[in-house]
This record gives sequence, structure tokens and C-alpha cells, in this order.
Amino acid sequence: MSFGTRNHNNDSPIAEINMVPMIDIMLVLLIVFMITAPLMTNSVKLQLPQASSQLNSEHVKKVIISIDEVGKYYVDNKLVDKSTLMTTLGILGKQVELPEIQLYADQSTSYSYVAELLSLLSEQGLHKIAFVTQPTNK
Repeated sequence: MSFGTRNHNNDSPIAEINMVPMIDIMLVLLIVFMITAPLMTNSVKLQLPQASSQLNSEHVKKVIISIDEVGKYYVDNKLVDKSTLMTTLGILGKQVELPEIQLYADQSTSYSYVAELLSLLSEQGLHKIAFVTQPTNK
């Protein structure tokens, strides 16, 4: 291909493809898709049926872990040291049906103790964690 040079002595037709019209069409299509794509993400408006529900009656095993303000751990209201806690969590993590961990932490407990416990739980594959709080009186 010769770019911009043409032999005037030869009257043969030019055998090059003009890319400008193809680029113009591509840019127009790009603009059309950029405008219409956000409009296609609207959700469908539905009126869902109303029903009352009750708590599931499944008997999921629950394990209560408490942390006091100085960072002592309690499993089912029994004081345990860190090595015993890790052993207990290892046993719980190997069960077929993983228990729900209910975490009670004192209001003045340092977050580092809670973060350490969450890390230990995650290492053992225990991901069902409920943070238990005291309801406020209205």
C-alpha cells in the first residue's frame, strides 16, 4: 500500500479500503450504546404479595462467646484461656453443621480483642456470627 502517493501515469483504480466511513459508523454505534446502556438497567416494578412470617423453627446450635473489658474470653459463660478457645473453635469448625456464634462484647472492650476473635473464627471457617446488643428503651 502506498499512503498518499499515486502514480499519475497509471490509470488503474485504487485498491485501498477507505477506513474513514467505517470509523464514523463505529463511533456513532459507540455513542448510541453509551446512551442506551444505562437506560436498560432499570428494574421491573412489582407489587409483591403480603404475608406474615414467623421465625424458622430450626434448631441451629448456638455457641455464646463473651469478651469482657479486659479481654478475657468466655465460651457458654465459662472462662477459657486463648489456647482452649482456639481448640474449641477448631472442634466447632470441623462439625458438619456449623453453629451460629453469638458474640457478646462489653461496651468498654477494646476493638482489638473483638478483631482478634473474629480472625480466629474466620480461620476455623465459622462465618455465622451474631453480634448481640442490649435493646434500647424507647
